[in-house]
Amino acid sequence: MFLRRLGLNNFKNYTSAEIELSDKLNCFVGLNGAGKTNVLEAVYYLAFCKSCFTSVDRQNIRHGEDFFAIHGDVVSDTEGEFVVSCALKDEGRKIFKINKKECERLSDHIGRIPLVMISPYDSDLINGGSELRRKFIDGVISQFDSAYLDSLLRYNKALVQRNTLLKYFYDNHTYDYDSLSVWDEQLAALASRLHEKRRDFINDFVPLFQKYYKMVSGTAEIVNIVYESQLHEKDMSRLLDENRDKDRFSTYTTSGIHKDDLIFNINGFPVKKTGSQGQQKSFVVAVKLAQFDFNYNKIGYKPILLLDDIFDKLDEKRVKQLVRLVGEDHFGQVFITDTQRSRIDLLFNDINVEHRVFEVENGTVKTD
Repeated sequence: MFLRRLGLNNFKNYTSAEIELSDKLNCFVGLNGAGKTNVLEAVYYLAFCKSCFTSVDRQNIRHGEDFFAIHGDVVSDTEGEFVVSCALKDEGRKIFKINKKECERLSDHIGRIPLVMISPYDSDLINGGSELRRKFIDGVISQFDSAYLDSLLRYNKALVQRNTLLKYFYDNHTYDYDSLSVWDEQLAALASRLHEKRRDFINDFVPLFQKYYKMVSGTAEIVNIVYESQLHEKDMSRLLDENRDKDRFSTYTTSGIHKDDLIFNINGFPVKKTGSQGQQKSFVVAVKLAQFDFNYNKIGYKPILLLDDIFDKLDEKRVKQLVRLVGEDHFGQVFITDTQRSRIDLLFNDINVEHRVFEVENGTVKTD
């Protein structure tokens, strides 16, 4: 799986750009604000139908314009060659097309272009709230399991309905057990499926993560990821029943699968509290490389890999190890950004890997 060509129109700081890509390593070099990361964000859009940085699509329209469009020529291991397009008009709806045919549901497109991204924002996976770690689990599983994604969407909708009903009861000093039970039954059935999938995912994922942490860090530190869930001990029906009174006064559902979390440990202690910046960066890089392997094992072909600002908080030795690693045949198409051309040149002088370098300046892209 790789992108042969990427086209941008009025996307972020790009008026227009046509980029012919290598099917191996693509390095985008330029000053901060030049538009390097915007290229990676466009590729991310084509895979996930959304931005990796903002939930408001209109914010990606170039200032002063009324639309943006992204086009990609894709070479797929399963579908051959096809063109994927994303377009948004200001105040309009987002449209995705495959070979000019509109996708009826964006969720149907998820997984068609498997992709893994590593960026400086990944530190939020360690230091942020549990919602970010749940999104990580859900994002990985959803790329290859459409039934899981469907169950997750249905669970979230039912959860909103139950919470709305609880708020209504509280505001109007009333209560209807039967009305609440309708949503309880739906949540219980869906939560059981989601919990099983998440548990199986972590069991398969952790050994891959531990392997990559050792490769990236070059140390013998003991790392682990623990799946924390209230459903380990009690099923969803029991949790809802036991917390019914608490939920009534809180006006929201206080227990369930939507409270799951991942605990990241290094040498038996939380990496959030005891890990150095280098250790934390190695931790999240290993998580993302394990995600690559996990997807690869599930779908049978290589996802696209995006490495944004890989020198951030990684020393030169670890960067070389990472680039050497992703340059191997095990990995497919890779995108890399950095601020210094000289650093990229030195890196590839030491590592003989097929690559193409693009100079980015003020929303323009030039290649050697």
